[in-house]
Amino acid sequence: MSKLPSLPYIKIIRALQRDGWTVVRQRGDHIRLQKRFNDELLKLTVPAHKPVKRSTLAKILKQARIDVEYFLELL
Repeated sequence: MSKLPSLPYIKIIRALQRDGWTVVRQRGDHIRLQKRFNDELLKLTVPAHKPVKRSTLAKILKQARIDVEYFLELL
């Protein structure tokens, strides 16, 4: 398993958008994204931090059902 880098939120959001996620809204320093996955509507929140902690990014990827290697390809 590859190690997650510490990235600014804008790079994380751009990578998620390449995977089909859409920015729905921003409230304060939290950006909400959603994606239709089979018959479900997945939602996640990305904090607008520079950088986003590795542990937070790992939890975001788990919620998004994306593995680390695929995420690194999206960057």
